[in-house]
Amino acid sequence: MTHTRYAFIKANWHADIVDRALDGFRAEIGDAGVDVFDVPGAFEIPLLARDLARSGRYDAVIGAAFVVDGGIYRHDFVAATVVDGLMRAQMDTEVPVLSVVLTPHNYQETEAHRAFFREHFVLKGREAAMAAHAIGGTRHRVAA
Repeated sequence: MTHTRYAFIKANWHADIVDRALDGFRAEIGDAGVDVFDVPGAFEIPLLARDLARSGRYDAVIGAAFVVDGGIYRHDFVAATVVDGLMRAQMDTEVPVLSVVLTPHNYQETEAHRAFFREHFVLKGREAAMAAHAIGGTRHRVAA
């Protein structure tokens, strides 16, 4: 009997928010079969996602990061580049690579915003788990 395995990559920037995506993912999937990898920031996620997908050990790879406007116009570029890299990793390896890489339009370092995004990342983690499960089932049916 085979077990479904997932790789979950999370950026360390804004870990108090990003880690909630893993909480949501595990709430939906459970702890078994989830290997967790930390990277410094969002930009490092696609390379590791590709390597993990190529390993053949995972049915899906999930990347999570919170890319905020730090006062210079860079966040849109970083977020777009990371998501493009995740798509390329998925297409190159034929392993689903899902994104919980989010960049808000209006984020402020207030407790209210942090609390809102912590909850939002739980939801997005749950959605990533449901998507990973759904695409796995669909691909299994297509291959059969």
